[in-house]
Formats: sequence, C-alpha cells, structure tokens
Amino acid sequence: MSVDRERLTSLMRAEIARFEQERPRSRELFDKATHRMPDGVPMLWMAKWPGPWPVYVDHAQGAHFTCADGIDHVDLCLGDTGAMVGHSPKPTVDALSAQLAKGITTMLPTEDAEIAAGMLAERFGVPMWQFTLTATDANRAMIRYCRAVTGKKKVLVMDYCYHGSVDETFATLDENGAVVERRGNIGAPVPPSETTVVVPFNDVPALEAAFATGEIACVLVEPAMTNIGIVLPEPGWHDALRELATRHGAVLIIDETHTLCAGPGGMTQRDGLRPDAVVVGKTIAGGIPAGAYGMTQELGDKVRSSLHLEDIDVGGVGGTLAGNALSLVGIRATLGEVLTPESYPAMIDQATRWTQGVSQALEDWNVPWQVTQLGTRAEYSFLPHAPHDGGEAAHADDFELQQYLHLHALNRGILMTPFHNMALMSPATSAQDVDAHTAHFREAVESLFG
Repeated sequence: MSVDRERLTSLMRAEIARFEQERPRSRELFDKATHRMPDGVPMLWMAKWPGPWPVYVDHAQGAHFTCADGIDHVDLCLGDTGAMVGHSPKPTVDALSAQLAKGITTMLPTEDAEIAAGMLAERFGVPMWQFTLTATDANRAMIRYCRAVTGKKKVLVMDYCYHGSVDETFATLDENGAVVERRGNIGAPVPPSETTVVVPFNDVPALEAAFATGEIACVLVEPAMTNIGIVLPEPGWHDALRELATRHGAVLIIDETHTLCAGPGGMTQRDGLRPDAVVVGKTIAGGIPAGAYGMTQELGDKVRSSLHLEDIDVGGVGGTLAGNALSLVGIRATLGEVLTPESYPAMIDQATRWTQGVSQALEDWNVPWQVTQLGTRAEYSFLPHAPHDGGEAAHADDFELQQYLHLHALNRGILMTPFHNMALMSPATSAQDVDAHTAHFREAVESLFG
C-alpha cells in the first residue's frame, strides 16, 4: 500500500497552517535568533525538525515539557536518550546542586570517580573505566587506543551505523560494495576507505571477509542498530563477531549509548555479550554532559603500558573538562537512584503498550508497516517486516512521510525522536502519555489511508 502523494502534500499543508497559528511566540524567538545563528538554531541539525521554525522550550520536567507558547508536550524523544531518566529527576538535581556549590571542575579526581566507575563495572562486566564528556569522545579514544595496542589501522563498522561525530564511522557501501563517504558527510579529512571497513549488520560472511584482510584494529558496533531504525541482531551473529575478533586480534567495542534501553547493563548484560570495551554516554548523568568507556583488565593493562607518562596528555586522548566533579556526581546519583535496575520493568511495560498501540492501528487500517521494540525503546518503519540490516532500513525511509507524522504528533502535543520514528520511555512516562501517542497515530494513519 503506497501513500497518495497529493493527499500527503495537502495534509502537510494543513498541519503547517495549524503549527503556525498555535506557535507565535516560538516564531518570535526564531525570527530574533536568525540574526545571531544560522537558521536560528544553536546546532544546524536542529533546523531539520518538522515545521517552519523550531519549537522553543520554556521548561521540562519528568516526561513532559512546555514550549514558549505554553503548550504541554509528552516527550517521547527525551533528548534522543540524553534525558532517558526523565527531565531533571530530583535525586540527580539535588546531587548536582550540592556539587555546584562545592566546585564544578578542577582537573583533579573526586571520590565520586571511583564510585561511578564501580557502578559501571558492575553493570557492564568490564572493570577499568575512563570518563569523557560524550560518547563520541569515548569512541574516539577507544579507536586510538586500539590502533596503538594492535599496530593495525582500520576500524570495522556496520553499514549505516551511528557513533556520534566520529570521522571513521561516516562511511557506507556503494552499489558495488566499495567503502564511500556516507551521504551528507561534512568535510571528511580523508577518504573513508583509508580508515574504515564497512559490512552490513547481521552478515557473518561479510564479517569473515573483513577480518581476513588482517587490517582490523577494532570493530565498533551497537549491539542492535538504533539510529537508522531499530535493527535487532539475528541469533548467532554476536557469537560470530566475538569469535572472529578474537581470532584475528581485533578489539571488540560495544557502544551501548542507545541500547542502554535494553536493561541496566544494556544488551551486554542482558544478552551475556563479551566485549573487550564498552562505551556509554548521554543518559548516565541525567542530562549533564558525560560519557565513559570501560575495558577488560587485559586491554586496560595493554593501553596503560603503551603510554609514556611524559606524553600522556598530548596523545590525542583526553580533555580538560572530562571527568569533572559535576559530571561524576551526576553519574553517581543517576545510576544509583534514578536509572536503577528496579526502574526498568515499568519503562519496558510502557514501551510494550506503545508498541501494541501502533501495531493495532496498522492492523486496523491494513497498513504494511512494522514496529520493533528494544527494551524501553520502540520504533515503527515503513517496511512490511523488521529490517535485516541498516541498508534495508535506510532504503525504506520516506522523509516527507516522516515529517508529516512528526508534525502531526507535534501539533497534538507529542514529541518523537527526530529523523526517525522512535519513542523512548522514561521512569516518569505514564500510560496516559503513551495513550496520547496512540490516539495521534491512529488519527494520522486514518488521514493517510482511511
């Protein structure tokens, strides 16, 4: 069943008119901002949100935010995981407030550093940890360390992966299977084929061929893809990945930044995965910038022995604000009192409720789309079946349709994760919040296919 494009254009026009009528204050702020910032936004990608101008936020709490026009929104985006614990949870805010009065950053360790590292070690099963400000920084650090300890140069990634703004990961496969720049890659320093090997997710023969080159220093992978739509691993794929990395002397890095939605220790803990290194970020400090990477004792020893103390601060790994006191107390409070193992069952229940609501609407109108759930996160795609790999998910995307669905939701007080059709549940997300999305989605599907 295809979407009638004329109908979609007409529906989008009506939603834009509603948006413009209901959000005059956001427009005023936008018009003022365009004199100081390109497209009126602090980061250019924010211009991609649906609507003629961005929604400006006044305040956020729990699973809701209120915009500058006084409209309350159910937030199913949650900062694209940065606010997975909900906006400003009290234990985190209290701990951060106390630390603000004591000092923010000193370039010296605090007691919270060891405590936070211990919490992460317990959850993910790797004992040695370092802290950053973002998961991007953590991924960059691990790639550098892997090159240093293996003596190899190339990074293996999955086609259509996303690991933050890491140069080596903005690579994809062309129609001939060659590694090329991913569409939209800005100012790449070198052709990605010089640094990166790309294979499709869930493709064991492609993994075997890539490792057989002997060039792979490390493989950087989400245990399930999440930034091109949720793509789940097939049975045996992770086992094959682990065996091949071991056999060929490559470091296996699992990026749990988004897949922390699967459980307290992400898919690493839930599925018994055995990485050499784990990267996590965004949500671990309740929204305060923080990231971390953990290593096995063996890998940690190799990394440390490869570094000379005199040069340890100029090797391209670090940052004077990384591991600051504020970030570390945020991690301690968030993992210890908010994003606890006990918080997950209710969050997963709400994601299941969301998934069922979407599935029922698709069934009722006989729409050939599908929905996939991963713990506290779920997403629908414009495919009749779950995607097998990132390429299949990417080729099923429909930007105009996606923009309509997102704007339709926004006009009904619901914010979805941008640029794909994903929802994330926080400890504060209620059944009523989920049901509001179900009502919007049913209305939107009926408008397209009814």
